[in-house]
Amino acid sequence: MKTRSTTKTTVCFGEILWDMLPTGKKPGGAPMNVAYHLRKLGLHSYMISRVGYDASGKELRAFVQSIGLPVDYIQEDNLHKTSEVVASIKENHEVSYDIVYPAAWDFISWQPEYETLLLRADAFIFGSLGSRNSDSQEALFRMLEYTAYNVFDVNIREPYYSQELIAALLHRSHLVKVNIAELMMIAGWYDASCNTEQEAVDMLFNKFNIREVLITKGSNGATYYTASFRYDYPAYSIRVADTVGSGDSFLAAFLAMKLGEQPVEVTLDYAVAMGAFITAQSGACPAYSKFDLDRFIWKRKLGMEEKSI
Repeated sequence: MKTRSTTKTTVCFGEILWDMLPTGKKPGGAPMNVAYHLRKLGLHSYMISRVGYDASGKELRAFVQSIGLPVDYIQEDNLHKTSEVVASIKENHEVSYDIVYPAAWDFISWQPEYETLLLRADAFIFGSLGSRNSDSQEALFRMLEYTAYNVFDVNIREPYYSQELIAALLHRSHLVKVNIAELMMIAGWYDASCNTEQEAVDMLFNKFNIREVLITKGSNGATYYTASFRYDYPAYSIRVADTVGSGDSFLAAFLAMKLGEQPVEVTLDYAVAMGAFITAQSGACPAYSKFDLDRFIWKRKLGMEEKSI
């Protein structure tokens, strides 16, 4: 049973790594990015992952500690190296990744002490990439036996996914965050006649035990669905630095507001603003305070935004 607390608790599972960007290396990995921003927004945030017993791993653990995240659930691996991913930024600001296999986070193992942590979590966040290997996949499905609100951040990366794995995770999810391309791909697996966003979302609700679908649309904003409700929100106009981690920050802000029981309009506005705020900076986890984010939103509400290029 979860204990009552005004501060919500979140647990993120999956990859933790170094993004090797043109501007230098930055801490990354979608679940770690989400955990980082949840902590920045004042939630109790925990990360379950694995790094190598090497200099890069020690540096990552030190970074995690420096931002106020516990390292108790970040395992160390004597056989496999800490993950490094080469991120290339294209002219349209889109990012491509060269993800090496295997890495330490492919071998996350179940630990008995996770049970207590997971039982008190208000949200459990995971992605598809973090379970590409059977070891971490087995650990993830064990963890899903103890969680009450499961958030699936679909993160399809060739060739590290299968229809069977995505379906198994969808069946265990309450909230699914997905981009348009991923949504239409998944819908096409089950119904080739799905040609629109609405048809694809309806298919997800009908086939899986999903309560909510959250769609990121880049410069077109985002859309939130339940089985009986749809809400669209436009994007903020900003000068793009890169798009690394923008979707992760969006999800973190959405969850922070949702768990705080804010109205969906306020929640989606804050999430879209956070995504824009991070997109205007370099890397997935830039240094900032909540005051910086609130000031960014305030300036744009007053029409003081920089135009995107």
